[in-house]
Amino acid sequence: MAPVINAFSRESWADVQVLATAQHRHMLDQVLRVFGIEPDIDLDIMQPNQALASLTARLLMNIDDVLLTQRPDVVLAQGDTTTVMTVALACFYRSIPFGHVEAGLRTGDMYNPFPEEMNRVIAGRMAQLHFAPTESARQNLHREGISEHQVFLTGNTVIDALLEVAGRRPEVGIDLDPKKRLVLVTAHRRENFGEPFREICRAIRELAERNTDVQVLYPVHPNPNVEKVAHEMLGDHPRILLSPPLDYLPFVGAMQRSYFILSDSGGVQEEAPALAKPVLVLRYETERPEAVTEGVVKLVGPDAERILFESQRLLDDQIAYHAMARGVSPYGDGMAAKRIVDAVRGSLVL
Repeated sequence: MAPVINAFSRESWADVQVLATAQHRHMLDQVLRVFGIEPDIDLDIMQPNQALASLTARLLMNIDDVLLTQRPDVVLAQGDTTTVMTVALACFYRSIPFGHVEAGLRTGDMYNPFPEEMNRVIAGRMAQLHFAPTESARQNLHREGISEHQVFLTGNTVIDALLEVAGRRPEVGIDLDPKKRLVLVTAHRRENFGEPFREICRAIRELAERNTDVQVLYPVHPNPNVEKVAHEMLGDHPRILLSPPLDYLPFVGAMQRSYFILSDSGGVQEEAPALAKPVLVLRYETERPEAVTEGVVKLVGPDAERILFESQRLLDDQIAYHAMARGVSPYGDGMAAKRIVDAVRGSLVL
């Protein structure tokens, strides 16, 4: 949302108020600093290992209080977090127009990813303005009966932010071996907790064992379902670096430095292709099929054998590698925020 916030802040007709729920406190603060944004309201809702039901209840009550006090003309939120779903519902209860940034992403399976698919479907039902990042997302919304006058094809704001930050050539801040090919890993999805995550860890370890010219960097999510298992299974390998989660700047630097990426993150599926980095997605379904169709992202699931096969192929087969490392971005051209601002202005009576 940073490019959208900054774009609205440059408009004389707009009074921008930034609400941070801090559902992900450890991720939020450093990103705000990167883009020079200070929240006007900070709910500081985060609790360790929080349950979805209690999180949703706390969010709904606190957001409703803010809406009652601020009385905004329109509210925007981005993505598929529980925060976004709750903001959309709170706006519906108060009859306040809600605009969904990154609208229309679907897997068609309400439990995969969980709870994100349900979150974005509910947000979509409550929204009056839908900012679709891609043509396929726009078509998903049309199939659900959303009027074409409410849907705006904008590209994804994540590409706006990425291109700005990548141009700074940020440092990773971790001592990496320049003689080794770097495999960057992100794995934290709830649906992969338990045995699927152990399969992922087995594949990562075996990949490092087979390839002495490979170094693995895995910034480990602090959720105990991830952190404990990752350190148990990978922590003693000399060429697997387990670090705390990276701030946004060094993470972009790590993507730029990597040879390829193993990830179950939706954002990485969008960002890495724009940086010409192949991504093997540790999921069986994706709500971002454009990069798969384009051939720059491949679904491998939390399947150790498949992860190893496709990873080894990228390491050994230069033709296969360069077919995926083409620098193709089906998710935007860096102008999404401007299109969103224009669409909101056109929807308001000024």
